[in-house]
Amino acid sequence: MTGFPILSIMIALPLAGALIALFMPGDEARRAQAARVIALAATLATFALGILLWASYEIGGPQWQFTEYAPVFGRFAWALGIDGIALMLIMLSVFLMPICVLASWKAIRTRVPEYMAAFLFMETLMIGVFTAQDLFLFYIFFEGGLIPMYLIIGIWGGAERIYASYKFFLYTLLGSVLMLIAMLWMVQQAGTTSIPALMNHDFPAGAQTWLWLAFFASFAVKMPMWPVHTWLPDAHVQAPTAGSVILAGVLLKMGGYGFIRFSLPMFPEASAQLVWVIFTLSMVAVVYTSLVALVQRDMKKLIAYSSVAHMAFVTVGLFAFNRQGIEGAMIVMLSHGLVSGALFLCVGVIYDRLHTREIDRYGGLSDNMPRYALLFMLFTMASVGLPGTSGFVGEFLALVGAYEANSWVAFVCTTGIILAAAYMLYLYWRICFGTLDKPEVAKMPDLSLREIATLGPIAAVVLWMGVYPESFLAPIRDDVGVLLTRIERADPPGDAQLVMGAGAALEAAHDEGAH
Repeated sequence: MTGFPILSIMIALPLAGALIALFMPGDEARRAQAARVIALAATLATFALGILLWASYEIGGPQWQFTEYAPVFGRFAWALGIDGIALMLIMLSVFLMPICVLASWKAIRTRVPEYMAAFLFMETLMIGVFTAQDLFLFYIFFEGGLIPMYLIIGIWGGAERIYASYKFFLYTLLGSVLMLIAMLWMVQQAGTTSIPALMNHDFPAGAQTWLWLAFFASFAVKMPMWPVHTWLPDAHVQAPTAGSVILAGVLLKMGGYGFIRFSLPMFPEASAQLVWVIFTLSMVAVVYTSLVALVQRDMKKLIAYSSVAHMAFVTVGLFAFNRQGIEGAMIVMLSHGLVSGALFLCVGVIYDRLHTREIDRYGGLSDNMPRYALLFMLFTMASVGLPGTSGFVGEFLALVGAYEANSWVAFVCTTGIILAAAYMLYLYWRICFGTLDKPEVAKMPDLSLREIATLGPIAAVVLWMGVYPESFLAPIRDDVGVLLTRIERADPPGDAQLVMGAGAALEAAHDEGAH
C-alpha cells in the first residue's frame, strides 16, 4: 500500500458520488432511482476500500500508517494518517453508510438526489474527521458534518424538524467556537498544526486547564454529556430513520474520539485535575437519563435517552486512566454505534407500516412478525449488555477500569446496567409480547428482504464482537499503550480521582497552615 493514497480516495469517493447524484439529468423519477443506485454503489465501494484498509493495517507497526502530506498554504496542510483507534471508527462509519442508503430506499420519496448527496457528503466529512492529522483540517471536517445533518433533519424530518435542526446546529456550533480559539493559541504556542506533534507537546500546566475546558465545551455537546444533551432527543425524534442511525452511530462518537485525540494526550495534567467533573457528570447521566428513558412513550426518545446513558460509560472509561477503561470505552463506542443504529432501524421498520412511534399503539408483534421480533430481541439484549453480545464486552471493561480508578463511580455506573435492563425489556415487552388485539398491527407484514439486508449484517457484527472481541481490540492495543505512557504521569492514585478538585486545594491549604 506504500504510495497508494487510499485515505484521500476514501474521502473523495463519496464526494464524487454526491456530485453525480446531485447533477444527474432526467425526469424526477429517473433521477431519484439513479441517485439511490449511485449512493449505494459509492458507499459499498468505500466500504470495500475500508476492508482493504483494515486488511493492510500493520498491527504492531508504526503508530501512524497510510500517511499523506501535501502543503497547502502557510502551516495548513493536507495531512492524513490513521492509527488503530481511527481505523476502527472509520470501519464503523463505512459499514453503516450502505445500510443507511438501503433503509432510505423507500422511506424517502421527495428530493431523493439531494437526500442521497447529503448522506454521501456526510460520509466524506466523517472519514475526514478520523483521518485528519492537521489541526485546522480536523476542525473543517469536524464542523462541516453539521451542515448535511442540519439539512437532513430540517428538510426530511418530522413536524418539528425546523426547531430540532436549529437546536442541533446552535448547540454544537457554540461549543466548537471555544475550541477554535483554543486551537489558535495552541498553534501560536507550539509552532505547528500537526496533531501527532501536538500530542507530544508539553503545554504549560496553567494553560492546560483553559485549553481542556475549551475542548470540553465542544466534545461534551457532541457526545452529548449531561446537561448539554437536550438537543439529542429532539434531533432523533425529528430526523428520518437513516439520519438517526448515522447520528447515533457515528456523529456522537466524534466527541469520544476528540477526548482520545486531544484532551487526554495534549492536556494530561488538566485531565487529571478535572477528572472529577467528568465522573460527576457521567454518574448523573447514567442514573438520570435512564430514569427518563423508563417513562418515555415515544420509541425514538427512549433510545435517544439510552444513548446519553451509554455514552457516559465511554467518558468514565476514558478518564479512568488505565488500559481496561480506555479499551472498554472504545468497544462501547463501536458497540453503541451498531446497536443504537440497529434499534433505530427497528423503529423505522414498524414506523413505515403504521406511521407512529407511540409504544402503546403496538403489541404482540412476535405473533405476526417473528423475524422482526427475533432481531429486535438480539439488539435489545446487546443494549442491556448480555454476555455474548458486543454490549457486554465494552461495558465490562469500562466498569473494571472505573473500579480501579474509583469504586464509587463504578458502583453508580453499574446501576445504569440494571436500569437499562428495566427500560429496554419493558420496551420490548410492550411492543413484541402481549395479545395481538389491534387490527392494524395484525396486518403488518414481517421483514422484507431489503430490511433483512439492513439488520442482518449488524446482527452478525454484534455477535462477532461479543464472541471474539480480540478482532477489534488488537488494532487499538498499541495505541492505547502509547496514550497511557503520555497520561500516566498525571494519573492520580485510586479513589483520589474524584476529589482532585476542591478537596486537593483544601488539603494543600491545611498543610500550609500546619507548617
